[in-house]
Amino acid sequence: MVFTAWLDLRSINLINFLFVNLIVTIVVLGGLLATIEKHLPIAIRQTFRYGKHALKGTPDRLVSLLEVPKAWFKHFYIFAGLWSAAGSYFMLQAYVTGRPAPDYVIHFLDTMATNRRTVRTTPTETMVAMTLITMQCFRRFYETWFVQVFSRGLKINLSAYLVGYIHYFATIVAILSQAEGFTRAGPITLPTDRYRFEPSAPLALAIGVFFHAWLHQYRANMILANLRKDKTGKIVSQKHCLPTGDYFEVVSSPHMFFEIVMYVVLFAVLHRNPTMVYVLLWVILNQVMNAWLTHQWYRENFPNYPTTRRAVIPYVF
Repeated sequence: MVFTAWLDLRSINLINFLFVNLIVTIVVLGGLLATIEKHLPIAIRQTFRYGKHALKGTPDRLVSLLEVPKAWFKHFYIFAGLWSAAGSYFMLQAYVTGRPAPDYVIHFLDTMATNRRTVRTTPTETMVAMTLITMQCFRRFYETWFVQVFSRGLKINLSAYLVGYIHYFATIVAILSQAEGFTRAGPITLPTDRYRFEPSAPLALAIGVFFHAWLHQYRANMILANLRKDKTGKIVSQKHCLPTGDYFEVVSSPHMFFEIVMYVVLFAVLHRNPTMVYVLLWVILNQVMNAWLTHQWYRENFPNYPTTRRAVIPYVF
């Protein structure tokens, strides 16, 4: 009985299951917040709202017990950096030597993404995607630990904190789950048993778009951080101020917009991997909802807020 149950578990794609649950949660709670927020229990509103658009008024005592400092956001970028580096290590080991990933790695991927996985992405596509996501994780680690200024006293719900770990854990697993050399479909069959880069115009375009988004997300985060620092870099304030410059001139949350752009690129590179559909949908819904709440906060707190700025997509939404 136990063995049969274990086999049944391995037939369930746990990564897809995680992302579907995240998507359903953001759609349901986000939809309620956008339509009937004033009629929702304080506990629900407090759980979903955090940061500058945190709940105003008397908080729910039980929910408050499940809150942690917002500055803890930077913790899961330690995990993201290490986890993406581990994924990149096994990817390079496989593609440089021309041998499949170790059996324990394939066994782990079988457990998380089923043992019926097949090869859907080429070594080139996997190499590009893993390199890009690893660069993003390490840059975000640098920003959260050495650039961003977190307001003292601001809290986030423990569930929101844990979602950060779930996202990066599941995304890295999703990228490798249907990569050549990481399934039981057969050994790598590369020329001369070595990895060879296979460039193409669409791939070059995707990389270029990613780096544009990567650079401008960094600039947006620098602008936000510098609002609380003087010219010498010393922190002089923890207030939320009105950001200007770069893409802030056309959108309230360019860092969220470019997060979406980067995951669109990852999806384009790995479009034959069906799990990436769930990854992209989750990122879009999460970033759009948070950007919409931020946009509303700016409009409420700055009477002369530029009317030309959109919430998350320049000139559109």
